[in-house]
Amino acid sequence: MSTQDLTDAEFAELDELLAATPAPLQPLDASMLDGYLCGVIVQPRLIEPDEWLPNIFDYDGGLLPDTVDAAWLDKLTQLVERRHAALNRSLVEDGWFDPVILDVDETETPEPLPADATDEERAARASYEALGAISRALMPWVAGFQHAALCFPELADMADDAVAAALARLYRHLPAETPEEKEVVETLNREHPLKDLDDAIEELVVTVADLADLTEEERYRVETIRRDTPKVGRNDPCPCGSGRKYKVCHGSN
Repeated sequence: MSTQDLTDAEFAELDELLAATPAPLQPLDASMLDGYLCGVIVQPRLIEPDEWLPNIFDYDGGLLPDTVDAAWLDKLTQLVERRHAALNRSLVEDGWFDPVILDVDETETPEPLPADATDEERAARASYEALGAISRALMPWVAGFQHAALCFPELADMADDAVAAALARLYRHLPAETPEEKEVVETLNREHPLKDLDDAIEELVVTVADLADLTEEERYRVETIRRDTPKVGRNDPCPCGSGRKYKVCHGSN
């Protein structure tokens, strides 16, 4: 697998390919995908592409139909796996990467909620509107990262305060829905304010690199093979009870 990163043209192509995912599936966009891939990479176990790839095609876990265009899927998979490999290489070698952050038009207002909107929908809209301009720009990327953390909960389940603190630094850019979440965001904004978008992007990248370091030992831990019975030497009596040496009995197979 090539680790050569995507060009700007290939990132644009990737976004178009994702958008062509057949309805009713709701795929990630390029920025969400970038966050999702980082969320996969920093997990405390190595996750193979055949396990993480399906989650990019539908945010709610829907699966691609068997009749999907094979050429479309092959091209999309190639680009996604290249970006994954490039991100992994950058984190390992440099402790740094350039995230895909989409421009947000602050002059554009969201469509008004319908008159029959539920209380939950109204609360979600209010939480979104409470976000500052910086968090609105980073929210798609962080939502993609959170998507990986929900699909693969091992990271969030780690009993490590440093991991929990790092996740909080990322999730500050998502709409706070509970009193606890709001308190965490207020604390971070007060104790670790972000000057501008560049400052926020730098903190995001450093936080992901921190998570990669915190989970590295667990991710590459080699399981020790335990034998249920003691190892038998070739000149020892065969465990079958024949009375012959192991090498001329069951050990001769």
